[in-house]
Amino acid sequence: MSELRQEAEAIAEQFSDHLEVGPDEIEERLENLVNEYRVPLEEARRSVTNSYLDDAGMERDELGRGGSERVQVNDIDEDEQWVDLRVELVDLWEPRSDSIAQVGLLGDESGTIKFVAFETSDLPELEEGQAYELTNVVTDEYEGSYSVKLNRTTGITEIDETIEVGDNADTVEGALVDIQSGSGLIKRCPEEDCTRVLQNGRCSEHGQVEGEFDLRIKGVLDDGETVTEVIFDREATEELTGMSLEEAKDMAMDALDTTVVAEEMAEDILGRYYRVTGPTFGRYVLVDEMEEPGTVDVESALIKARSI
Repeated sequence: MSELRQEAEAIAEQFSDHLEVGPDEIEERLENLVNEYRVPLEEARRSVTNSYLDDAGMERDELGRGGSERVQVNDIDEDEQWVDLRVELVDLWEPRSDSIAQVGLLGDESGTIKFVAFETSDLPELEEGQAYELTNVVTDEYEGSYSVKLNRTTGITEIDETIEVGDNADTVEGALVDIQSGSGLIKRCPEEDCTRVLQNGRCSEHGQVEGEFDLRIKGVLDDGETVTEVIFDREATEELTGMSLEEAKDMAMDALDTTVVAEEMAEDILGRYYRVTGPTFGRYVLVDEMEEPGTVDVESALIKARSI
């Protein structure tokens, strides 16, 4: 079975209770987008799914999938997968948006993962320290970091037990020998619940959008033996560089060029030695904490990095 056919049958199954649409029709639409307009399959799937959501008068979080697989949080490594979890609510923090009802950290024996519940989902509030069976939650990916979203179809059941929550944070250190493309002042999609980085002003899901500025650094640490790729989010980038988002925007406006921000940051931080701690997702360590413990032979580290 072709990949297009597999996607078509999966979409048809999702809408089987809501629309009279078969896999043949869906496959034809996908094939037209992929072959005629050279749209990537992932974007074509989203486009077709969004079209059927409009036809059915549904929101995306109403589109559940039956028979979700129970997984451990540290095994989540795909975007937009419907899964079941057996977890404890480890921590809650204040939402940054009025559209978010709760945001925090869930954990099981394998580690922890961020969760978000939106106001429109109208779900019961979760309590810190309580263990839950959560069914039909959907995974989300941002810069290699995975989280889960609770939606209108999510089932929430309290369970009377204590779950031993594992620690999936790693600590690595080394000289910062490279700052990769996509660092500095970037723009993200402004659509609700989408944080994708824009490429030439375009979001892979929502198309051409205005975009909102953000800061990040995608870097490489080298301790002389091991090379580790790391990502600093806005807060960590501001701490690392001493440059705020507003200062970065002003610098780019003065130069009429956003690349000057990453260049300025590189002058201050490249070659310095750091110890960072955070969860590992894919090939990246996502920096939660950092310190600058000392110095190393930077020239040797740089020579090694260029040979990779």
